Amino acid sequence: MTQLSEPIAETSAGNTGSFSPIVHLRNGGVSLVIDLSAGRLPVILYWGEDLGEIGESELKNIALVSVPSVVPNDLDVPELVEILPLASGGWRGLPGLEGHSTSGTDWTPLFTATSIAADATTLTVRATDDEAGLTIVLDVELLSTGLLRQRAAVERTGSGEFTLDGLQLTLPVPRRASELLDLAGRWGRERSPQRMPFSVGAHQRDSRRGRTSTDASTILAAGTPGFGFGTGEVWTMHVAWSGNHREYAERLSNGTSLLGGGELLLSGEVRLQTGDRYESPWVYGSWGRGLDDAAARFHGYLRGRQTHPSSPRKVVLNTWEAVYFDHNLERLTELAASAAEVGAERFVLDDGWFLHRRDDSAGLGDWYVDEDVWPGGLDPLISAVTELGLEFGLWVEPEMINPDSDLARAHPEWILSPASRLPVPSRNQQVLDLAHPGAYTYILDRLSDLLNAYDIGYLKWDHNRDLLEAAHSTTGAAGVHEHTLALYRLLDELRDRHPGVEIESCSSGGGRVDLGILERTDRVWGSDVIDPLERQTIQRWTSQLIPPELVGSHVGSPKAHTTSRTQSLSFRAGTALFGHFGIEWDITKASAEDRAELAEWVALYKEVRSLVHTGRVVRADGLDESALLHGVVSPEQDEALFAYVQLATPLTAIPGTIPLPGLDDDAVYDVTVQSPGDNARRRSHTAAPWTAEGSLRLTGRTLRTIGVQVPALHPEQLLLLRVRKVA
Repeated sequence: MTQLSEPIAETSAGNTGSFSPIVHLRNGGVSLVIDLSAGRLPVILYWGEDLGEIGESELKNIALVSVPSVVPNDLDVPELVEILPLASGGWRGLPGLEGHSTSGTDWTPLFTATSIAADATTLTVRATDDEAGLTIVLDVELLSTGLLRQRAAVERTGSGEFTLDGLQLTLPVPRRASELLDLAGRWGRERSPQRMPFSVGAHQRDSRRGRTSTDASTILAAGTPGFGFGTGEVWTMHVAWSGNHREYAERLSNGTSLLGGGELLLSGEVRLQTGDRYESPWVYGSWGRGLDDAAARFHGYLRGRQTHPSSPRKVVLNTWEAVYFDHNLERLTELAASAAEVGAERFVLDDGWFLHRRDDSAGLGDWYVDEDVWPGGLDPLISAVTELGLEFGLWVEPEMINPDSDLARAHPEWILSPASRLPVPSRNQQVLDLAHPGAYTYILDRLSDLLNAYDIGYLKWDHNRDLLEAAHSTTGAAGVHEHTLALYRLLDELRDRHPGVEIESCSSGGGRVDLGILERTDRVWGSDVIDPLERQTIQRWTSQLIPPELVGSHVGSPKAHTTSRTQSLSFRAGTALFGHFGIEWDITKASAEDRAELAEWVALYKEVRSLVHTGRVVRADGLDESALLHGVVSPEQDEALFAYVQLATPLTAIPGTIPLPGLDDDAVYDVTVQSPGDNARRRSHTAAPWTAEGSLRLTGRTLRTIGVQVPALHPEQLLLLRVRKVA
């Protein structure tokens, strides 16, 4: 790093000059202006639309016009709102760093920057408080898609122990961002939106469940009044961490507004001795013109990773809702044959294959094939599956343990619990302490042995309870932080040993959806509920963070197992189409007509998955609340697929014209109804007159501003529209 007292070069998209204490980062249509002139931690002056090339004099003037007034009965100097806001800069909101030395001192540090490194897209600052014996290393990156991310590390440089209670990084938003939106939920209703005014005070979302959780905010957005998918300005934030975490929006009485977040540390989890270091998770921020633009920055980043799945996403048949715990070689072989017949490409054996596992009350932890159910091991089933041309996958829940298991009886000290008692039971299970070296080695070896012994190409990795009173039983100290890090190490090491195996993150359905877990897995399970009416909303808002190819979405049986709704195959499959498509249904009992239609849907998925899994997600604003429209547009804007979805009975009988967003205004397109996604139209005997012509030719501008008429659909029906650019 270059010392602050020395000149450093700042490069901003070709603009090179001597060191300026005002740094301008540019990338992907976004600018970030950072003030270092106070010689402290960085202060973000601006985050938003690309400002273009800016000279040093203008940067200095931006800093000047950003200095707030000093008002009566307040601080005698302007408040300094650093990325880690602290009382030493005059900050009176939620602190960016919380902690103390053993004597109770050093709780209000004042950091001085000692070295800075910057280029066109990154900034690293090292700052120290010698009196407190603490050093902060702060990394800020503006990625190629315009996605911003930052993290901080705390180093103990002084003597004695420093207890770190919290480290929250912030991103400022302008006062015109007067509305908030985040996501709430529960099991079976993950990621449901909620809006509220951005008023004075803090809107704080804490997850203390030891996992991302089904009620996590996922993203926290602040925007201009009435912002939508394609309208307004919006600033969003996400904490890339799979354990306890916090996200918050705060506005002080002086109008200063910011988004903040980071890991939520339990009491005593991080105690730093001399030379120790704590590193926060990445905190991401995405600015956009509307929510779709902000989402596209996340999607582009994920798709640009070297680890992002590059091969076509295989059609999955998962056995859970087909057979549950009723494992039988003959029945499962028949199911695999039916799966191959309709075009599936992967067969996943879910829960029930290991020792003592006849229901959910026993066996977790005993990761050996149950010889009573599988006397020949899994080889006969795997051979039958692979001979049909299907890949074989297996369900596991490595972090959990049933008290009724051989493992729990042999190693009760491996259970996360206070020393003298077990936490409140949930789903008949407790949590294995992966931070315990013995437990970690056991799980790694058992999973690795299974992958060595059998031809397994896929693991469905489940996690079905919250971490309550999650303490290391040998010490009684809180252990969520170390457990989460151990999970990451376990996944990394397992993937190093078995690089060809894909891993799905499942957690009571959609309870572990974050960018931390997605650095180590190949998809998430969107929700345990595959009722398409629920899934329409779940998938709509999950896509605010992650693209369709990373969200498992399955076609269930005609009567939904979780809600008891009965829905058409067209609605079920048309919903699953906009994700990583799969089947979770005993199709051996399906009618010949249903199996033939399912095969049509599988064929359509294979035809359009390259579009769905690389295209830009678009969602229409302004529709009646009983309906929605969403779709994907190819990167070249030469092709698109849209779904018009009727959720409930509309107030008006005729939907009217529905806009199709995201196309090239100046291009000409042919619009057609996509089979079999036109089954609802054909079966309801209603049609828009233009469909009789077979196709409709309009410009992208007309499709965006006027749209097309769609048929009047019954509730829980959808229509697919295919759009192709005219050469």
